Amino acid sequence: MARVFNISINPSRLSIDHRALKIPQSFFKKFPESFFRLSFGARRSYIPLTIMATSLQSKFSKSANYIPDTQPAKEVLEIWRSADAVCFDVDSTVCLHEGIDELADFCGAGKAVSEWTTKAMSGSVPFEEALAARLSLFSPSLSQLQCFLDERPPRLSPGIAELINKLKTSNIDVYLISGGFRQMIKPVAVQLEIPLENIFANQLLFGSSGEFLGFDPTEFTSRSGGKAVAVQHIRKVHGYKSLIMIGDGATDLEARMPGGADLFICYGGVLLREAVAAKADWVVLSFEDLLTALK
Repeated sequence: MARVFNISINPSRLSIDHRALKIPQSFFKKFPESFFRLSFGARRSYIPLTIMATSLQSKFSKSANYIPDTQPAKEVLEIWRSADAVCFDVDSTVCLHEGIDELADFCGAGKAVSEWTTKAMSGSVPFEEALAARLSLFSPSLSQLQCFLDERPPRLSPGIAELINKLKTSNIDVYLISGGFRQMIKPVAVQLEIPLENIFANQLLFGSSGEFLGFDPTEFTSRSGGKAVAVQHIRKVHGYKSLIMIGDGATDLEARMPGGADLFICYGGVLLREAVAAKADWVVLSFEDLLTALK
């Protein structure tokens, strides 16, 4: 969700009402002009300026002073350009939102669930524990899920459709690997023309009357380390020589292990988690960087 900052400018002074947001004024100097959408209108000797910045507070998870190194090593670029398959996380990567948070908000439990999501993505609690805890806070029914899917279609990250299209036309297989739910990821796969059998995600379970029962514990991604197991499975079944994982969270980073992904690329265009970015092979803030590197 965009943050709104009201700013007044005169020829010699820039003042930002940042105190209510508890953001130091120096924080804004760290962002390039491309992060902002500006609108101007003349009034007296001042120019009112509204800056809309996409989730500025969430760009840095631990320290506003952290600036990621977005320049890949030569060997990293070579692997990226020679990949046989690319696996994408979905929430806060392919899509601009965290699916379970969106569903919880739709069902009236957004704030409590988003706090658990933060814990899960930082790796501070086992994923299966966080997933069960979040679902227990709102227990979505089948009818609620169907209404949600109708009223809140997926919001794709800028540039992701172009990147995936380029990968597919280059005969590079694309997979969606998520701790989210198949019912919510299927529309994303359909929109991006990714085969449904290339989805590895959780499954919500419902009773005969549409009541919530839980989630399928046999899915790879229903537990900690599940994405790594999914990637290992994909690689073993298809015999890929080079496979890459792209995502924003600790569960995505886990996929880079023996028999798993050759590279982990941290996508920070929605959320940049410092602890995850620090261990990535490559940090990108825009999918355009990945697309350009393929040319």
